[in-house]
Amino acid sequence: MSGALSGIRVLDLSRVLAGPWAGQILGDLGADVIKVERPIVGDDTRAWGPPFVGCKDGEVNKESAYYLCTNRNKRSVTIDIATAKGQQLIRDLAMQCDVVLENYKVGGLKKYGLDYASLSALNPKLVYCSVTGFGQDGPYATRPGYDFLIQAMGGLMSITGRPDDEPGAGPLRAGVALTDLSTGLYATIAVLAALNYRHVSGKGQYIDMALLDVHVATLANQASTYLTDGTVPQRMGNGHPTVVPYQDFPTADGDMILAIGNDGQFARFAEIAGHAEWASDERFRTSAARAVNRKILIPLVRQATVMRTSEEWLRILPEVNVPCGPVNNIKQVFEDPQVKHRGIRIEMPHELQDSISLVGNPMRFSESPVSYRHSPPLLGEDTDEVLREMLALDDDTLAQLKHEGVL
Repeated sequence: MSGALSGIRVLDLSRVLAGPWAGQILGDLGADVIKVERPIVGDDTRAWGPPFVGCKDGEVNKESAYYLCTNRNKRSVTIDIATAKGQQLIRDLAMQCDVVLENYKVGGLKKYGLDYASLSALNPKLVYCSVTGFGQDGPYATRPGYDFLIQAMGGLMSITGRPDDEPGAGPLRAGVALTDLSTGLYATIAVLAALNYRHVSGKGQYIDMALLDVHVATLANQASTYLTDGTVPQRMGNGHPTVVPYQDFPTADGDMILAIGNDGQFARFAEIAGHAEWASDERFRTSAARAVNRKILIPLVRQATVMRTSEEWLRILPEVNVPCGPVNNIKQVFEDPQVKHRGIRIEMPHELQDSISLVGNPMRFSESPVSYRHSPPLLGEDTDEVLREMLALDDDTLAQLKHEGVL
């Protein structure tokens, strides 16, 4: 066995990020993931650069860092699904797969006979997961959906950024495509749940994943605040709506983060900061009181934190179990001793250069560890292998299909 999902085969018809992210996670867990791409051009993200990986034989390489981040542990097969023969190849492959992932527009695959109804008629045990912007029904179902758009529509940008009374205020998107990534995670969970249900019942099923649904679900405590008492959360910069002090603070030579989550931590911080009296002050003694009186407390904390350097604070506060940390850039993240110790950065061999650096999977298993078996594939590099292995196509048939532009 090679991973918890060894023996599971996934037909990944998705592109860009949300669907491929789910496919990569399933691949990391041991599934055989077959990534189907358009001949010649492939997944759009292959060209989303710079940066690209290095050149080979003097040719400009078009394998982008974006594509590399979400397509390891997959085999790439090129099939033109707009052709009748290409559609038949997908149907034949689906009959030997456990899972189909796709993120076409609503109804986009039905015209090719590759929708759930068509494929499940051939393979009733198939778990078929569709990822769209707004879901398979509703007034927005036919609209295209993108992460940036959903961050705005789903409310995240209304609570991200500087407060309206500060310079630089205004809606702000997150620095990574959080909605796409969260949808990929939810899709993975849904696929695993459906596979377990199939194990019990013998039946496959259809999964309808929508970026907007996921985004609203991940508003978490902010959504709960509104639903509880009608309060509409606002942008607070780096502050927290209910936990104080929980934000960035200036030091003598930079900035640091304080993430004080309970009264005991606050009392210990106050003592280290030279203001033990804060812990008994009725305005600050409890978490709820600190939240109410944040406009009084935060300036006082800022006056205290500038009295020491970041290095001093980050040495002293952990000794008394007060959560704090630096504000790292990405380079500093990968130089962090804890990140290094945990092996988050991995190296994999690649056809276009000796090796590439990737971010590893964060899941740690005692019995069925994540494995890194395949680098993100070149476009169509596994077409012949997969079609020979799964569909028993011979060389002449493969050559003819290539000549016809099907592969």
